[in-house]
Amino acid sequence: MELSSFLASAFDPSPLQDICVGINDPKNAVFVNGKFCKDPSLTVAEDFFYQGLKNPGDTQNLVGSNVTFVTVEQFPGLNTLGISMVRIEYAPYGVNPPHIHPRAAEIFTVLEGTLLAGFVTSNPEHHFFSKVLNKGDVFAFPQGLMHFQYNIGHTNAVAIAALSSQSPGVITIANTTFGSNPPINPDILAKAFQLDKKVVQYLQARFQ
Repeated sequence: MELSSFLASAFDPSPLQDICVGINDPKNAVFVNGKFCKDPSLTVAEDFFYQGLKNPGDTQNLVGSNVTFVTVEQFPGLNTLGISMVRIEYAPYGVNPPHIHPRAAEIFTVLEGTLLAGFVTSNPEHHFFSKVLNKGDVFAFPQGLMHFQYNIGHTNAVAIAALSSQSPGVITIANTTFGSNPPINPDILAKAFQLDKKVVQYLQARFQ
């Protein structure tokens, strides 16, 4: 009887050297974790320094929130470190809509305001876990599960989150489902969501 095994890793691979600052120029570099590594002898402290979170984001949009990402794309010093972070601002009653990070778990901390945070487990349980969070509170979102945050306060709210990947990815459920390019056949979505086809077409028009 022949046996076979299959191993899949859902996390960033461990680095094989101390530092690997990502660069786009392949000259005198090696390719690690999807980025070319800057020559360590040319690496400087500024490669591990980032100032992009000091300015508030614009929440004047349809969902009333703004997410500022600090992944390896914005901060090349994160290459091979397996970490990233975000800053999120919320207008009163603003929402960071239901979304998934396919490559990362998340630890979320409220800096200002009061937020309702929650996530839903996978099939078949669909268990909904939620908690009202105040300043200083921390909540964890498991990798790959749909989650959200909603500002239930009358004032602006701010949060930061750390993620367990240098490139966690984000799949916003509504945008992905109704705003795909090219659009998903509305008959498929109508059947999947048990909606009238005209409702699906209306939603697709909103997200295109």
